[in-house]
Amino acid sequence: MLFSKTISEILNIKYPIIQAPMFGVSTPEMTAAATKAGCLGSLALADLTAEKSVELIRRTKKLTNQPFAANIFVHEIPEITDELKLQYARTKKYLEDLAQENNIYTQLPNLEDFKINSYHEQIDVIVEEKCKILSFTFGNLDNKSIQKLKENGTILIGTCTSVEEALVLEKSGIDIICVQGIEAGGHRGSFVPENILQIGGFSLLSQVYDSLKVPLIYAGGIYNGKTLKAAQELGAQGFQIGSLLLASQESALLDFEKARLKNVKEKDIVLTKSFSGRYARGIKNKFIETIENSDYILPYPYQNKLTGELRKIARTVKNDEFVNLWAGQSIVNYSEDSTQDILEKLIQECF
Repeated sequence: MLFSKTISEILNIKYPIIQAPMFGVSTPEMTAAATKAGCLGSLALADLTAEKSVELIRRTKKLTNQPFAANIFVHEIPEITDELKLQYARTKKYLEDLAQENNIYTQLPNLEDFKINSYHEQIDVIVEEKCKILSFTFGNLDNKSIQKLKENGTILIGTCTSVEEALVLEKSGIDIICVQGIEAGGHRGSFVPENILQIGGFSLLSQVYDSLKVPLIYAGGIYNGKTLKAAQELGAQGFQIGSLLLASQESALLDFEKARLKNVKEKDIVLTKSFSGRYARGIKNKFIETIENSDYILPYPYQNKLTGELRKIARTVKNDEFVNLWAGQSIVNYSEDSTQDILEKLIQECF
């Protein structure tokens, strides 16, 4: 099947397939493996510090000399008010008690124990490290950052979950837009998560294609040649692959987490704010069922920081009821082959 070469030419890759960033799952090794398949690898930097971002970028550069995208979270940081402090203390106490009831013993961090990082320091890192592709989610870059990155020759890939968001990104000069359907695993890229729009991916993709002129990448539910070609028919020129790689050799998931993936059923995949304070799609467990409709969910990123230590301890004791396992709606066999082999198999079905 003949595919447009626009995305491939812009990103300097052989095939218009993008490995999804998947912070907490993807690794520099996964990023490099994707490039070996002729695809665009993505290095998930989320909201890490500048120092940690530099470390991961340089580690990835040692593994591949091919283009890869750095990916960051572009979110607004809520002000710490007296009300937030009280809510944080209540939530911390509740989660500690819940953990202890389930034989997980940990003292969660106080609000003043961690630093919330702005994405702006990462922008400086992207420029200094001469990263030429930057993708981002949770919002849009400010105009000053866009100008700085453009002057650096950086190609910008933004994420939308609605036509309105897509138009905002295009108007601000973003080069490529990733259209994220509701089927996609992991965090929603919505600009306003409190008013999340649950638009089916193919419906959204078709509408965005009719409304914009910039090239589009599609993310959400692609797991074989048929689903990829369907996205192409509706206007996508690039195709982001995430859940298909969750159990790959290069995945950061542990064996017990990969084993849970192998047993997942359709009814287990849910949309939740419980772990991070932002909506994300993943596998339902006891933590989600307990917290989701409770009063113990802080705004992002405070909930995410608070539950981070709990999830860390749960992983050490292999308790899958208290870890986040993000996954999309398309249930696959979750191959444990290398990322390169998985992507090359997909390519054989399509090109």
